Amino acid sequence: MPLSRLFGRSDLEMDLMVQKIQQTASQLGLPFGSVRTIYNSRLAQEVGLWAETQGKGEEFHMAAFQAYLVHKLNFAETEVLLSLVESVGLSREKALAVIEKRSFSDAVDRDWKLSRSLGITAIPTLVYEKRQLTGAHPYDQMRHFMRESHPGIRI
Repeated sequence: MPLSRLFGRSDLEMDLMVQKIQQTASQLGLPFGSVRTIYNSRLAQEVGLWAETQGKGEEFHMAAFQAYLVHKLNFAETEVLLSLVESVGLSREKALAVIEKRSFSDAVDRDWKLSRSLGITAIPTLVYEKRQLTGAHPYDQMRHFMRESHPGIRI
């Protein structure tokens, strides 16, 4: 679905939003393409949880981040997911079984239920006890959030 439809914005408004994100990403040294479409990430979430059980969660999530936000790949497609799995050194065959059996579907459902119970409506969201910081923020703001949430923490 086009991001403009998802957010209920005009194409011009979306262009400005994407430009702002690109500027922030550039300042942080992060690659970010010109994303205009959102894909169903459900299977990617299931494969991501499986990858975590295999000790490759962080690598898989970073590969998925790059695939979508940099290369504009549709990770709702099984072949894209299998390529990502292989790129981080996991078994294509085992990942295909996870996808076909939907063996991590219940775990993703539990994660979504937890997110809803915490009032999380967007990503990224940092949560500490009853406090939340939603959206992409500069490091200093995240550090301030953590210090306010947990006095005495050394960051």
